Amino acid sequence: MNNFKLKIGALLASTAMMVAVSCSDEFLEVPPVGQLSENQLSSLAGIDASLIAAYSQVNGRGNRLGSPSNWVWGSIRGGEANKGTDPGDFSTINPIQRFENNAAGGEMGAKYAVAYEGIARANNVLRLLAKAGPDVTANDKVRLSSQAKFLRAHYYFELARDYNQTPYIDETVDYGSGLELVKNDKPLWPFIEADLKEAVANLPATQAQVGRVNQWAAKAYLAKVYLYQKKFPEAKALFTDVIQNGVTSNGLKYGLVPYYDDAFRGKNDNHQESVWAYQSAAGTGSVNNANPEFDLNFPYNTGPAGPGNCCGFFQPSFTFVNAFRTANGLPLLDKSYNSAANEVKNDQGIASGAAFTPDAGPLDPRLDHTVGRRGLPYLDWMDHPGQAWIRNQPNGGPYSPKKYVYARSEQGTFQDNSSWTPGYTGINFMIIRFADVLLMAAEAEIETGGLEKAREYINLIRTRAINSKLKRADGTMAANYVINTYAAPFANADAARLAVRHERLLELGMEGHRFYDLQRWGTAKAELDFYLAYDSQKLPAPLGGAKYSDQFKWVPIPQREIDLQPGILTQNPGF
Repeated sequence: MNNFKLKIGALLASTAMMVAVSCSDEFLEVPPVGQLSENQLSSLAGIDASLIAAYSQVNGRGNRLGSPSNWVWGSIRGGEANKGTDPGDFSTINPIQRFENNAAGGEMGAKYAVAYEGIARANNVLRLLAKAGPDVTANDKVRLSSQAKFLRAHYYFELARDYNQTPYIDETVDYGSGLELVKNDKPLWPFIEADLKEAVANLPATQAQVGRVNQWAAKAYLAKVYLYQKKFPEAKALFTDVIQNGVTSNGLKYGLVPYYDDAFRGKNDNHQESVWAYQSAAGTGSVNNANPEFDLNFPYNTGPAGPGNCCGFFQPSFTFVNAFRTANGLPLLDKSYNSAANEVKNDQGIASGAAFTPDAGPLDPRLDHTVGRRGLPYLDWMDHPGQAWIRNQPNGGPYSPKKYVYARSEQGTFQDNSSWTPGYTGINFMIIRFADVLLMAAEAEIETGGLEKAREYINLIRTRAINSKLKRADGTMAANYVINTYAAPFANADAARLAVRHERLLELGMEGHRFYDLQRWGTAKAELDFYLAYDSQKLPAPLGGAKYSDQFKWVPIPQREIDLQPGILTQNPGF
């Protein structure tokens, strides 16, 4: 009762105070709480902190569909993975997987919002530099602005791949000065190129802090942008320079880590294959500093015997797994891997307690560094038990994701226990890795006549795979791995294209690249029809009747954005 009287008394006192001062305009002139002034931020420390904020937005800040991992937009849309888990869990992903999404859909604005927040933060850095304080030198301005422009280019690149044309906003436009009138009627590519060219010209070869981008990351990114525009000679020249001379921000000569799985282990973060990665840390008190968007993408119901323990999303597709079948050590480029004779044996519909013998046919070992299969070692946890670790096989299939999953030995060091799930990790996510650069360079070589150089690059990738055969604890091979390099020259450019495109699927699978590759090659319709024809038979509940059309080449401009700017924004065709 006394506590109640105190609260009433405080309320009456505060009400009286409000009445006493409400007639004075001074009451309304209260400085914003928790907000820094432009003068405070214009110092060197303030501008650098603002730049760090632009970096921090790269991982999506907890928006699982906003980060460059693109596990939904690149891998699920690309047929590498199913949404998995249960039909009702995160159900707004279901229409994306089925190519039935619309402009009002719940996730259509996820990447849009994350990217524009990043752009706003990068633009803020550039505005502050224009009014920089006396402690900011000319060299500081170049150093900071080139990083901000790299980041701005990255955010626009993400928008261009998903939405095609969106409003281009730079540091000269703000609220009340025309921002709300900017149309999405211009290609973003020239602006992306301009920012990356400035980054290439001004970034240093190495950085004192490894998480900051360097000149070589900018060259690799610019070459990638050229590739997306089919500017193959320009891409080739830059890729060649990066391959021959490039180093990481911490000064390591670019190369492939010797053992495939080592690329995805936290203890090896910022290794020689990491061209650009967003930095992740565990145990900091905030999972936003960790790798935050994979918290759902672990085997289900593992208990202490496995990682994550939630939630069973992001399950590799049947077609993706079958693609690792080999004949005489080479992939089945004729796509016969989905045939009854070649499909990989799996435990769909077989309880964990029932007998099951894993596939004995020849396979590329990268399969078992990418996919969790029953009866094979799941990192250093245990042999994958099959159905017991799958939430709903009829909805997602029998497989589990494996890349960027923390090992038992990484618990408590590269894995965070401060949130609702232990699925947040301190393992960096590589936005560009050197294997990706080699395969993009091979593409550029093929399109400019360099078939032998392309074969050389592809064989570098395959040689690392040969040396990455997964073994059990007793030293025996986990499966029947048969893999070789391409010994004979490619017959022609078409044969070389088939080889490099399939190699990207095997090497970069489940890393968010696949749909964007199909999109830029113009093969999305054929490849996704092939995937749906097979996987829909295995998973009729989530995939039955699903069809891809080129309407879904682009994500629709979010309807809420069009409603906010009536008559300004143009919707993508078909939406």
